[in-house]
Amino acid sequence: MHRSLQTRIRNGVIACTLVFIAIPILRAADPAVMESTKAREDVMPSTDATSPFWRGARLVYADKAPYGQNQSRYRTEVRSRWTERNLYFLFVCPYEALNLKPSPSTSTETNQLWDWDVAEVFIGSDFQNIRRYKEFEISPQGEWVDLDIDLSKPHHEDGWTWNSGFTVAARIDPVTKIWYGAMRIPFSALQSQAPAVGDKFRINLFRSQGPPPNRIEVVWQPTMSHTFHTPERFGLLRLVAEEPK
Repeated sequence: MHRSLQTRIRNGVIACTLVFIAIPILRAADPAVMESTKAREDVMPSTDATSPFWRGARLVYADKAPYGQNQSRYRTEVRSRWTERNLYFLFVCPYEALNLKPSPSTSTETNQLWDWDVAEVFIGSDFQNIRRYKEFEISPQGEWVDLDIDLSKPHHEDGWTWNSGFTVAARIDPVTKIWYGAMRIPFSALQSQAPAVGDKFRINLFRSQGPPPNRIEVVWQPTMSHTFHTPERFGLLRLVAEEPK
């Protein structure tokens, strides 16, 4: 074979190989995709970001205002893991001043918890009707609320009477001015089938921080709207395999 032809073929093979290598790298770096790493067994919701469970998680940052401006001062780290039964999230939330509800209850659901400091997950499995999804909230004090959202209804907030069975844990570190919120959400509350590697969900992540009138809203995917309930702006959550040890 002519040497110049051999060179062209070799260069073409190398170029194709690089393309195939680059594809997963580009996918992993997609700013609108969050990956949840499989865990071998279930645990209680934990706020210890240094634990082996959370060290095995990939993370994203919620650090934008709803219309896309930077909110680097309140850059919120969010991690996720999953098992055959549950989906987990951990929020690591820097703060300046907390807006906390007096007389908190951690044993019963707190309606309108969104009026106070909270971290929130909006997640849906229905890609045909994106106006149906679930909402999960946790406060720095460990209060919680879950909602079955249907935006076709005039009062979608009435969905707070739904019960997902999710559990939470929260902790405030006043020295570092960071609060931590963990969620464990049963997959049975999200979809009818068992989860599997490669499953995708529509998702967005939010925080409300500080007292009015200077309340700060922090988002992962900017909604470009005055409301968090903008499902056409959601990103994706993808379930991925356990990391090799």
